[in-house]
Amino acid sequence: MRVRRPPVVAIVAAAVGVLFVALLGYGLASQAPNLTIDGQLAQGRAAVAPGFELPVLHDGELGPLAERLRGPLVDGRLSLAELRGAPVVLNFWASWCDPCRKEAPLLEASWRQARSDGIVFVGLNMQDARSDARRFLDEFRVSYPNVREPDDATARAWGTTGLPETFFLSRDGRVVAHVVGLIREPQMRAGLEAAMTGRVVAPGRAGDRRTVR
Repeated sequence: MRVRRPPVVAIVAAAVGVLFVALLGYGLASQAPNLTIDGQLAQGRAAVAPGFELPVLHDGELGPLAERLRGPLVDGRLSLAELRGAPVVLNFWASWCDPCRKEAPLLEASWRQARSDGIVFVGLNMQDARSDARRFLDEFRVSYPNVREPDDATARAWGTTGLPETFFLSRDGRVVAHVVGLIREPQMRAGLEAAMTGRVVAPGRAGDRRTVR
């Protein structure tokens, strides 16, 4: 019994169909927006800040949100939503991170200078022993609020892969700037301006950092 072979035309048509589907998929993938925070900032778009509600490690000074945040801080938890209405600087750090130690004086000095403009600084401590974190805050006389990350959920949501990382949020709670690594004064100035004005700054790499554990 002879096996009938498919006509050449059918084979060519099938091949063309497969190629078309592959090219279509590639085209859609290449045109798909990058939904990561850095991807959106690189496209000049502010990114929605992932929410969190975390235990308070250090209540600190509250600046323009003193009345609104007094209750949540007394209750021992702080959510990002409660900061809405003020520009925010969010710094991910740990006591074992050498670059975090190097940038701590700049963060504190910047907070003391910028708080009169209504900016709120918040530190987010992660992958750290509570006692070590508290010693860090005492050593560098950190006076702004800090929260503690009990696991890695918040860091993953923000796309944090190392420490330190600093995010700048506008008054409407959107990320407008992001600095990876030890932040320097020029990056701090640019980030604060972005947070105040809402104008997006492309993501940048500053100094050294440590990979999260």
